Amino acid sequence: MAAGRRAPPEPGGGPVLLQGVFGAGPSPGAASCSLALTPRELQVRGPGGSCGGSSAGPDAALRLADCVGSAAFPAASSAACFSLVCYPLRGPRWGSPARQRLERTFRVCLAPDAEGNLRIAQAWSRRIRELSVPVVPAQDGDSYGVLPRPCRALVLLNPQSGAGRALEDFQAVVQPMLAEADIATTVFVTERAHHAHEKVRDEDLSQWDTLVVMSGDGLLYEVVNGLMERPDWEDTMKKPLCILPGGSGNALAASINHYAGNDHVAKKKLLMNCAFILCKGLHTQMDLVSLSTASGKRLFSFLGFGWGFISDVDIDSEKYRRLGNARFTLGTLQCLAKLRVYQGRLSYLPVGPEQGPSTPSSRDPPGTLPNGQAGPVPLGTEVSGGALPADSLLVPLCQPVPGHWTVVPEEEFVSVYAIYQSHLGTNLLMAPAAGLHDGCIHLFYLRAGISRLALLKIFLAMARGTHLDLNCPHLRYVPVRAFRLEPRTAAGIMTVDGEALACEPVQGQIHNRLCRVLTGS
Repeated sequence: MAAGRRAPPEPGGGPVLLQGVFGAGPSPGAASCSLALTPRELQVRGPGGSCGGSSAGPDAALRLADCVGSAAFPAASSAACFSLVCYPLRGPRWGSPARQRLERTFRVCLAPDAEGNLRIAQAWSRRIRELSVPVVPAQDGDSYGVLPRPCRALVLLNPQSGAGRALEDFQAVVQPMLAEADIATTVFVTERAHHAHEKVRDEDLSQWDTLVVMSGDGLLYEVVNGLMERPDWEDTMKKPLCILPGGSGNALAASINHYAGNDHVAKKKLLMNCAFILCKGLHTQMDLVSLSTASGKRLFSFLGFGWGFISDVDIDSEKYRRLGNARFTLGTLQCLAKLRVYQGRLSYLPVGPEQGPSTPSSRDPPGTLPNGQAGPVPLGTEVSGGALPADSLLVPLCQPVPGHWTVVPEEEFVSVYAIYQSHLGTNLLMAPAAGLHDGCIHLFYLRAGISRLALLKIFLAMARGTHLDLNCPHLRYVPVRAFRLEPRTAAGIMTVDGEALACEPVQGQIHNRLCRVLTGS
């Protein structure tokens, strides 16, 4: 059948949109194969049960959901070629599957001249690119978008983050993938603390379609707060952000990988998954939390706020950052050996019963829901005009919390952590039911009196997201819309998105869908 003619519907991939017989490779002597392009896949069939030796095999299908790019180009002897590059998930006999590069090139020699063959190749390549664009979810269409092609990306990279391999990994793994996806990059390598913050605060960002952070979570924290200091922050925050794991914890990258339905992976596998998400270009909205401190600071956070044990581990293990994610294991053991108790008052505004899908269990205090399950929450505050969003759920820190808030009766804690993503780190699934825009702060606190062994069991179970199933009487979880923490003394370490804060009274509230981020789902 000539290229461009329609064929009857075929099972699996849907109706055939294009069909033709081409060479199974760029060389003139390549064996012929039959191609059928459907809305979901490129079906490859070769004579004699093979496609010119292609590993695609007989009756193979290249999923367009795995395709990041396609190109057409002239070939020798008046022929032309078109190619596509895919990154399918392929699993080993054991362990988690990984995305592996797969490129296929097909030779076109159907027309009597070079121009005709190039037009056919271009038609196939163009259709493959069109069908490879992610479909925006119909149920929430206003929340989603897709990066344009060609796309221009500003990459902010910290070469010192994690084990110090961010620049090398970007050049070796990410940059070739982005070139295949028609994403041009401008790489900005940070040289000092707050360098990225200043760059995005002061730069004309209109020349880029997306801002990519290749580092740990701390650099994205700089970027978010730099953007929120701009006079045009409302428009700028509509520009999608992307996180590529180049640090030690990589919590947001692990969360986005989790939301995409991928298996738990780390290191290069996680980087490949996140780079693939960037290549596909689907983006959606993400919640931010506004934090206010007693000293008058206002910060915006995308990951979490902590005080006590978890923050101690995070900051105390900085000296081992060259170990990568292993630094947290070593830090946990050291902090267990010198387990501290912190005194303060914790208050929160719980998610209302009508806003969550579950009812409180016997192990949870009033306002809590079991196993990290929380439903969508109405918008905490409306964002309008040019001013920063108002914290309408909060009163000044010098005033008591409103009467409808819950005040935790205990005032001695081992740890308090408010998280808004699923993962606390690459290997720590703290809030399994969290989402990018669920309108919820997932508040965990550990009361004093817990043994070192019980605390260790909690963190071991957190690797699988089953820590609440332990029914530890010292661990409490509650989904909230706002919270306040008032330490009795300036003791202990506070962190926001992994960055250290002075220990002082702080409060925060959720702001629903305040920015945009690249996503796989």
